[in-house]
Amino acid sequence: MLRPAFSKIFFSLCLLLTVFGSITGYASKPLRIVSVNGTLSEIISGLGLESQLVGVDITSTYPASLSKIPKVGHNRSISAEGIIALNPDVILYTDQSMLSPSVIKQLTSSGKKVVEFKHEYSKEGAVKLIREVGAYFNAKPQAEKMVKTLEADLAKIAKPATPKKLLFIYARGTGTLMVSGTGTSLDKLFILTGNKNAVQGFTEFKPLTAESLLAANPDVLVLFTSGLESVDGAEGLLKVPGIANTNAGRNKKIVSMDGQFLTGFGPRLGKAAIELVQKIR
Repeated sequence: MLRPAFSKIFFSLCLLLTVFGSITGYASKPLRIVSVNGTLSEIISGLGLESQLVGVDITSTYPASLSKIPKVGHNRSISAEGIIALNPDVILYTDQSMLSPSVIKQLTSSGKKVVEFKHEYSKEGAVKLIREVGAYFNAKPQAEKMVKTLEADLAKIAKPATPKKLLFIYARGTGTLMVSGTGTSLDKLFILTGNKNAVQGFTEFKPLTAESLLAANPDVLVLFTSGLESVDGAEGLLKVPGIANTNAGRNKKIVSMDGQFLTGFGPRLGKAAIELVQKIR
């Protein structure tokens, strides 16, 4: 007669522990997450999961608190060993992360869960990415809150009556100057603001030449803040052959913005577009 009573008590205790665990988080251990994409890291933080990030890449600069998290490198310089050493439960990246296929193979071979998200450079792509990451972590309400803010920001973009020709220059000192062609995140952002890329006819990036500058004749030059600093500011850039002979050079219309903010195409896409519009006026 005691055994059924004991079983009933035991079952009640188990049920009580299950309920208690679901409330306190005792029953489920927090995931250890490594993100090798700045936009993914920003979204994860926005979902309220920043405390679960144990490693991020160099592009993970927002929010500023991410600076305290161990870095695993940047793009193709990321090693599988550095990530595995952090003992993550899941490693996240996007198809735009340029993570080496050999590194992905090493990570999966080690038994680590590696998840890829598609990231399209558009307002629709930004919304989709936020929702997919939110769904993956069972945080849809938090994701929708970010989407709502993003859509409200995008609605505020004031497109110009006359589009301007913008040219993005990737700079790492005067010896490394590249211009952004069509299909890049910069090109897509220019279009989103109602302006246009000054260069056409090629995709990705090409070396900057005086001839191509004169042919493009941009109204505004856009650089990453770090890039402009690497050429000694606007005055240094104006000394680059061809720059001073463009409309942008003659009018000293040179704009710089934080790289991740400008190209992230994530929760702050609308804010980045608004700031760019304001700066190129």
